[in-house]
Amino acid sequence: MTTNVKLKEAFEVESKHGAFYTGGNIEWHQDTIYCQTPSAVTLLKIQDGVVCQTIGEENGEDCDTVQTFTTDGERIISSHKSGLLKLWNGQGQLVKMWKYIHKGPIAKLTLKDNLLASGGSDGSVRIWDLDHQTCTLHLKGCQGVVNIVEFHPIESVIFGSGDDGRILSWGLSKGEALIGYNAHFSKVTSLVFANDAKHFVTSGRDKVIILWKFNQIKALRTIPLYEAVEVIVKLPEKFKLPDFKSDPDCVYVASGGENGLVRVWDVTNSKEIYKQQNSLVSKAQDGGLAITKLLLGDEDKTLAVITADHNIILHILKSFVCLKQFIGFSDEILDICFVGKSDSHLAVATNSCDIKLYDNSDMNCQLLKGHSDIVLTLATSRANPNLMLSGGKDNKICLWSLDGAIMSCVGTGLRHTGSVGSVTFSNINDFMVSVSQDTCLKVWEVPKKPTSGTILNCTKTEIAHQKDINCVSVSPNDKIIATASQDKTAKLWTDSLTFVGTLKGHKRGVWSVKFSPVDQVVVTSSADCMIKLWSVADLNCLKTLEGHDSSVLKAEFLSNGMQILSAGADGLLKLFSVKSSECVGTFEQHEGRIWAMAVRKDESGVVTGGSDSLLIKWKDVTEERKLQRLKEEEEEALQQQKLANYLQNDELLKALKLALKLDRPLQVLKIVQGIIRKGETTGLADAVKGLKNEQKEALLKCATTWNTNSRNCQSAQLVLNILLGELQSGDFKPVGLGGTVEGALPYTERHFKRLTQLLQDLHFVTYTINCMQPHIKNM
Repeated sequence: MTTNVKLKEAFEVESKHGAFYTGGNIEWHQDTIYCQTPSAVTLLKIQDGVVCQTIGEENGEDCDTVQTFTTDGERIISSHKSGLLKLWNGQGQLVKMWKYIHKGPIAKLTLKDNLLASGGSDGSVRIWDLDHQTCTLHLKGCQGVVNIVEFHPIESVIFGSGDDGRILSWGLSKGEALIGYNAHFSKVTSLVFANDAKHFVTSGRDKVIILWKFNQIKALRTIPLYEAVEVIVKLPEKFKLPDFKSDPDCVYVASGGENGLVRVWDVTNSKEIYKQQNSLVSKAQDGGLAITKLLLGDEDKTLAVITADHNIILHILKSFVCLKQFIGFSDEILDICFVGKSDSHLAVATNSCDIKLYDNSDMNCQLLKGHSDIVLTLATSRANPNLMLSGGKDNKICLWSLDGAIMSCVGTGLRHTGSVGSVTFSNINDFMVSVSQDTCLKVWEVPKKPTSGTILNCTKTEIAHQKDINCVSVSPNDKIIATASQDKTAKLWTDSLTFVGTLKGHKRGVWSVKFSPVDQVVVTSSADCMIKLWSVADLNCLKTLEGHDSSVLKAEFLSNGMQILSAGADGLLKLFSVKSSECVGTFEQHEGRIWAMAVRKDESGVVTGGSDSLLIKWKDVTEERKLQRLKEEEEEALQQQKLANYLQNDELLKALKLALKLDRPLQVLKIVQGIIRKGETTGLADAVKGLKNEQKEALLKCATTWNTNSRNCQSAQLVLNILLGELQSGDFKPVGLGGTVEGALPYTERHFKRLTQLLQDLHFVTYTINCMQPHIKNM
């Protein structure tokens, strides 16, 4: 092995990418999208795709579930399962909370100035005064769950709609019922006001949108869309679309629904003026809704499309080009690999038939569509980092090519009869390998100029194991192929699939197998919690590494084969030294199984993902830690020298402060004893007064420890007397040290009794001597 390689010691979390939108309400204000999760509201920055703030509780068994929320960009009001409405400020601090009175959950919240409107599942709408957190109006008339609550932009009127398709309006001054608008035959899903505030548009599950005039019962226009419409959004007075320019006198809305396409309508003239050509949203199945929300932001220049699978897609309104895409919820992460030169992109296989391709710089995401069932495995070519291979439950492998920022499918292989569990590329030659639930090992040819629709050629097939095959790996020189299976074995094969030998020793299924980059060694990890190193030459087990308490799902060589990084079902990453067989580091951030792990080519970082839906980027901080330790050692040496100088120059009070800062209890005791011997107790009191609160706490702990020994009780009692005086004057405010002071009392009482007895003995001796004086004179 190479010995001049710098070994790794520690990894730190660089960034975490978890679920920030799991369904429910979502709003856009300035450069931030406010997203709902089960227990909190997360704030997503558009520029870098990072969650900058989380308002609410951490997700857990006892968390107060969020039903819905609303915000104006400065205040956030959320309703909770506990029956409370909570008001938060922009910094995420809880300002007020109060009971919401509704007989059931709240479905919709709307905010205007200092008024809050809530629509409940009890069919009522309530108006709240946010200054006093009081309900000022209770509005009835809706049937079922009230999911539409909107304030009129100018008039003192509020609109509401339940499950029956009727739209009701009430005056906000007295709560009197006004006009009812009744033209929908199914649930109303959205209501928006036109720019002139005199008209409004509604959409429904009855597959129509309707144009209304305020205070007129009869509908002005009814436009059939032939799809269940979930949401419409008002477009600005002046906007541009491809081959279209708006008319300020017309009312325009964009709609989204089950077909997964955004459509723009001139409602005034009852015609469709634009239909999205290539949607990034899959059409809903079984009558579901592909698009659940549309948001207009970035000064009305960008349209955000929110999908039923919690994706946020940003389109430039003028050209309708996809600007960015964020994944709100990824479910389980099954595999990860780096793609592109300098690991520019990150491909992630989740519990989905789409592969998520992230740009590493801003986490902008592209969905790769090619599989018809869940994708299980990913691999990148070392020879050509722009090529990627994937396998899934549809028994298919797909070859992908990255061109700039766009990745497309350029080849498909259809020879397997079971789920493809693992794929990999050769390191030098142009071939690929796949293994499957059908127990077969297959070798595929990499096409020289792959194009869309290319059928991959399978050159060799071998029935390799008795049970499902979990992993396949190719040696650095492409001569040997290793497979790992649920039959508790790993097997070695030549590149022509000639059997070499079996690696037996694990007691349960083998999850992972990898070749050392420099030696004829393979590492296997198993459900028996063991990691084993094997010799390729004689098939013997060289070492067994223990440390995990549950299944070891992944194991990778690092540092030229001198270290192993492993990931377990207990959510732990562990770093092992091959030479000493010891675990040199354990890193804990995941809350579930770590199914996926990818190491950068330069080994400067690692990315992991698992059943907790967390995608975590780790960075190697070994050099940083070493520099930090050196800096700390240098600083400590300087301080020690400074302390020695103070003691040498007999500057005891300065030495006391520095010894407390350096946490040197024995030196502090010697300094206090030196001050007592010199008779500078007044100076000691002045020195203690000049200490910071934390230093006084440290001195109190030291004095309490000294007080347990009668030899040091004088120093301890002197310091305790000074500190208790500081405590009475209010200059010293200890935090959580009540038990420390109480612990000093028994020893203090014992010292007091001992000194009292000593004083009595001294008085008795004096009395005896005085009584003996006359007799001595007579003699």
